[in-house]
Amino acid sequence: MGKLQAGIIPVTPFQQNCTILFDDETREGVVIDPGGDVPVIEATIRENNLLIKEIWITHGHIDHAGGASQLRDALDVRVIGPHEADLPLLENLEMQARSFGVAMEAHNLVPDRWLADGDTVSFGDHVFEVYHCPGHAPGHVIFYNPLQKFAHLGDVLFNGSIGRTDLPGGDHATLLASIRDKVLPLGDEVGFLCGHGPGSRIGDERRGNPYLQGL
Repeated sequence: MGKLQAGIIPVTPFQQNCTILFDDETREGVVIDPGGDVPVIEATIRENNLLIKEIWITHGHIDHAGGASQLRDALDVRVIGPHEADLPLLENLEMQARSFGVAMEAHNLVPDRWLADGDTVSFGDHVFEVYHCPGHAPGHVIFYNPLQKFAHLGDVLFNGSIGRTDLPGGDHATLLASIRDKVLPLGDEVGFLCGHGPGSRIGDERRGNPYLQGL
């Protein structure tokens, strides 16, 4: 087994972190949250000689899932996740684009597999645990690799902030409960990437993130 590597491609007007996780020896990997700019994602895959096995979705907002259907067709792979509670969002990705008034291509999506709390997903020898973390979106999931002490948290927790809860299906108290009950117990030493901006470590956020004080 090679080392787990991660690359980030900022996509869409929302500058969302489309993330490619891959094995540095086999070049097998997955794309997490291809929100848009699919030709750019495809070019990055080709330039780095990567073999994409699946597409993983953290939640159903347009900047994370808007390009998933197009990329699925281009790569002939399955879309995995999020939790089924985000079906209403995924069925209305094209309407989300119009409501936000952004010039980006988006296609409605039904995943090939829904995810639930306690599931696992993997590529090669790299296995990730799935945690259902609602609050930013009802069906939001995160991915955690215990062996590498690495997590992809989507829009649940950011470096210095937390996900928005003013969008349809969002709830501030629910998001804080997800962070308290699912994210923080992963451990202070766990490093993470997120849906926007730079990553961090859970311990740094527990100590310094103003939104987490008192959890």
